[in-house]
Amino acid sequence: MKKLILLICLFPLSTLITAQSAEKDLIKKTEDAAKTIDDTIKNGWKSKGKVTFLFNQASFNNWIAGGENSFSGNLGLDYKIDYKKDDYTWENRILASYGLLQTQNSSFEKKTDDQLEINSIVAKKTKSYWYYSFLVNFRSQFTRGFLYDKDVNGAEIREENTKFMSPGYLLVGPGMYWKKNENFKINLAPLTSKFTFVNSRYTSIPGYVDGSYFGVDANKSMLYQLGFNATAYYKFNIMENVSAENLLNLYSNYLEKPQNIDINYSLIILMKINKVLSANFNFQAIYDDDAFAGFQTKEVFGVALNYNF
Repeated sequence: MKKLILLICLFPLSTLITAQSAEKDLIKKTEDAAKTIDDTIKNGWKSKGKVTFLFNQASFNNWIAGGENSFSGNLGLDYKIDYKKDDYTWENRILASYGLLQTQNSSFEKKTDDQLEINSIVAKKTKSYWYYSFLVNFRSQFTRGFLYDKDVNGAEIREENTKFMSPGYLLVGPGMYWKKNENFKINLAPLTSKFTFVNSRYTSIPGYVDGSYFGVDANKSMLYQLGFNATAYYKFNIMENVSAENLLNLYSNYLEKPQNIDINYSLIILMKINKVLSANFNFQAIYDDDAFAGFQTKEVFGVALNYNF
């Protein structure tokens, strides 16, 4: 009987000790989580990134229907670093990708992707969803690009046509930034300077016609334009674990042919399998009559390995 009474007395005490211990664990976990957030958003800075390796392979052996062995791999980087304090924000994003294709019967490795883009917007909030803004956008490629053909004997040949900073594009200008949330935002910049850089070697060949290489005149290495620039970003979920990211850039040159609007549109569809694997579909369409009188399109699809940091 005494033991029973002792147990009855000790039970509430044990429960209280357990509850206090659980409360301490919860407080510690909350403090650890807060510390992690503080480390991530230190002094107003926040960053996140992703490295992606996308691959595709085809192999044939005694395949009567025919086919050519091939392998392609694309390495991509998507890195964001943002700053926010009071009414000021500074958003930065780096997009980089590079890919090669090797086929059994080709004399050369060929690029499947080659992109370097840096976007930066400094903004000060006014009211509602609007901000005063200043935009900087830079685009180029990493390595040489070639035009492919065949010689009189049918052998594959190539001629260098582009390289890093040939072309290179730089857009800068003030404007107004409308940002509803992180997934839907628009920037309007009515006085945007656009610089197109090229290697003068391409514009100095005998018989060169002014403007035929990315709009740059003979013996020059830069084209300057002043115009209206609009950029839009919209991301949404198509279904569970499937998201679509849209990036649109429009530019009209006030100084010449303002009706010929440059268009740069990208669509990225991510089909998440787990934390490491995904199926990625990337589509890009460009219209720039200084570069080519028609639409340029690029499509890359495959299974990807992802590393988030």
